Amino acid sequence: MSHQPVVDTKMSEEMDKPLISHRPVDSDGSLAEVPSEAPKVGIMGSGDFARSLATRLVGSGFSVVVGSRNPKRTAGLFPSAAQVTFQEEALGSPEVIFVAMFREHYSSLCSLSDQLAGKILVDVSNPTEQEHLQHRESNAEYLASLFPTCSVVKAFNVISAWTLQAGPRDGNRQVPICSDQPEAKRTVSEMVHAMGFTPVDMGSLVSAREVEAMPLRLLPGWKVPALLALGLLVFFYAYNFIRDVLHPYLQEGKNKFYKLPVSVVNTTLPCVAYVLLSLVYLPGVLAAALQLRRGTKYRRFPDWLDHWLQHRKQIGLLSFFCAALHAVYSFCLPLRRSHRYDLVNLAVKQVLANKSHLWVEEEVWRMEIYVSLGVLALGTLSLLAVTSLPSIANSLNWREFSFVQSTLGFVALVLSTLHTLTYGWTRAFEESRYKFYLPPTFTLTLLVPCVIILAKGLFLLPCLSHRLSKIRRGWEKDGAVKFTLPMDHALAQKTSHV
Repeated sequence: MSHQPVVDTKMSEEMDKPLISHRPVDSDGSLAEVPSEAPKVGIMGSGDFARSLATRLVGSGFSVVVGSRNPKRTAGLFPSAAQVTFQEEALGSPEVIFVAMFREHYSSLCSLSDQLAGKILVDVSNPTEQEHLQHRESNAEYLASLFPTCSVVKAFNVISAWTLQAGPRDGNRQVPICSDQPEAKRTVSEMVHAMGFTPVDMGSLVSAREVEAMPLRLLPGWKVPALLALGLLVFFYAYNFIRDVLHPYLQEGKNKFYKLPVSVVNTTLPCVAYVLLSLVYLPGVLAAALQLRRGTKYRRFPDWLDHWLQHRKQIGLLSFFCAALHAVYSFCLPLRRSHRYDLVNLAVKQVLANKSHLWVEEEVWRMEIYVSLGVLALGTLSLLAVTSLPSIANSLNWREFSFVQSTLGFVALVLSTLHTLTYGWTRAFEESRYKFYLPPTFTLTLLVPCVIILAKGLFLLPCLSHRLSKIRRGWEKDGAVKFTLPMDHALAQKTSHV
């Protein structure tokens, strides 16, 4: 059964501004203009989501009628422009009905099946994780089985009540939609547009199970990077504990367990940040080496490398997080009482030794360069983290984004390497630094970054860079596609990079 589009509005601009809660009928200029004859929309349910949905619909120019089992009790919670009445009275004129109730309450509408015949039912419900695993069919499919004469559409389940009230600027704009009725799907898509969101066609109603699983996922793309960061944190913390706390206790009888909360953590965080940053650019080096070996870009990477490439953004953000924590911990080091005691003890030793000053020129320069490089590295990492935000990334073209994430990212890696080398200075060659025959921590962290920097330098050699550029432009070894690069060097540099 075909329906005429419900929405006939003129959008002055996208609806980004929050609604005025106490005057929801007034348009603030960013919402759809109210037409002379506002289209009617029904809502079955009177919960928090139903109230937020009614607020958004009224502010978007719709005439809203709410069906409730107890309209007198719930009328005061809805916008004044929304009509709150009994369920059977709310189904008269609206062609689109939002079913904002839990799955177990769907059967309460079965007595109204005659009034619902031919209407569009928009299922906005979300199952719990246990319900999702328990039921083989989605809530939307179950609703469609109860009302076969209706057109059921799954939509708005990924949008929170807060986003509906505050506007799409404070939440995700995308609204996945699926239905077996193309006309009903188109009608709801137009409503989504009028409310300031972006509809995403997910296909037929069988996709509703996947759509309902979206809100149940807890940071799915962060699981592997988080476990990786946690594993590195545990490893380096244990390594630093053995060297800085356990070794003095066993070998010299000194109790330095007070270092565990701050000093050992502050020594661990830069190691984790540095290794994570190097792991962001290592898969690109491996991918380039694999393309050079294969002589083509049209063969898929191994699954582990493909997944690694897809997690680079999360790994980079975790690297920035650890680096920022390291900076905060470093500022807090002089505030510790143990540090004050060390200063007093040093001053007493200086007086007893009758030394006028303890100025060491080399150490002063080392620390000045070390701190300066650390600040520059953290600043570059901050720029990388900011440009990874969708709102910033969308304002950049591909060349600008690639320059920041690839070129400046490699600069951040080089600065971090210099920062680490300046910290180590000549300590790697002092026998006293090898406690329990374990090398200093910074020497371990330098292994992967130095390999990456060396590989990047090798890829800049004309024999390798020329071949890699040809491969990335479609050339294949022993294949049908063979050509020479243009003589214009600037054009060759525009080739996309892994």
